[in-house]
Amino acid sequence: MAAIRDALARADLDALLVTSLPNVRYVTGFSGSNALLTITAKDCVLLTDFRYATQVDEEVGGAATVRIESTNLWAGLWTQLSIMAGVERIGFETVHLTHHDFSRLLEQGARWSWRPTTDVVETLRAVKDAGELGHIERAIVMAESALHQTVPLLRPGLTETAVAGILEHHLRDAGSETFPFPSIVASGPRSALPHARAGDRVLNAGDFVLLDFGAVAAGYCSDITRTFVLGRASDEQREVYDIVREANRLASGAIRVGMTGMAADAVARGYIADRGFGEAFGHSLGHGIGLEVHEAPRLARVVETPLASGTVVTIEPGIYRAGWGGVRIEDNVFLSAAGPRVLTGFSRDLHELS
Repeated sequence: MAAIRDALARADLDALLVTSLPNVRYVTGFSGSNALLTITAKDCVLLTDFRYATQVDEEVGGAATVRIESTNLWAGLWTQLSIMAGVERIGFETVHLTHHDFSRLLEQGARWSWRPTTDVVETLRAVKDAGELGHIERAIVMAESALHQTVPLLRPGLTETAVAGILEHHLRDAGSETFPFPSIVASGPRSALPHARAGDRVLNAGDFVLLDFGAVAAGYCSDITRTFVLGRASDEQREVYDIVREANRLASGAIRVGMTGMAADAVARGYIADRGFGEAFGHSLGHGIGLEVHEAPRLARVVETPLASGTVVTIEPGIYRAGWGGVRIEDNVFLSAAGPRVLTGFSRDLHELS
């Protein structure tokens, strides 16, 4: 809260309106689906509705003053702002506010001066404290437990959707609160689609099977990818897999606090390009994870921001060849002044599943 208020003072703002639900949760602990949060130099007021009257008291405690609105939150916001002395210039989260809600600011909230802000809370969220890191580590344990349970069940004849169901069943059994994103199961030629949705394709002998999934513990996410072969891998499959595995190893070991996202990305990208597959690695190397599965920082070719100590990032190089298939190996890595620590432990060796 002190850091947010310092940011408001530097930006010459009297208040910040927080509309992003992950940001609301980060600041107050509230995990409901309907909330507006106003932060000033003296006050922190959370508006929600009757459905969350009990939950909000349990989760928020003294982190904010809670108001339960009987009509709608925006009407409550205008009332709340009217009684806040000295509040004239208010920042809003430009990345998260819909055009419809921005129109509310211009029409119903016209008595105040609205200023766009970017990443006020997200910058703080990028650096994890010990408690947050513990939640992420628990989410990794859950995900890897589910993967260990699922891999022996992979066989020709299952559909991708059936595999996703098996995996997600084991994620729930392991304690995952929900799924941070729909689990990706891509087989055969479809493994060349980096964000393929699980479909009705039937797994066949000789297929790559790519699983990209995560778990959630206390709101915090893990994000893991492993690629398998059903049966014996061909020489070509083994060559591509080995290149991706080495790119993953190099990047996970080289990433450092103070390195730019661009420089981190270049470690894996340069290795893959040197082996003739540069055009087949089209996405960025990785991203931060936390309350959202994609958050700051980014490890990408265009990012010049230095990586801060305390961040947790994914390292996920891949090679994708249309009509043939693809390989991605994704780990979660914690960055500290002492160097990188790979949090995921599931084997990166090529698994040929009988």
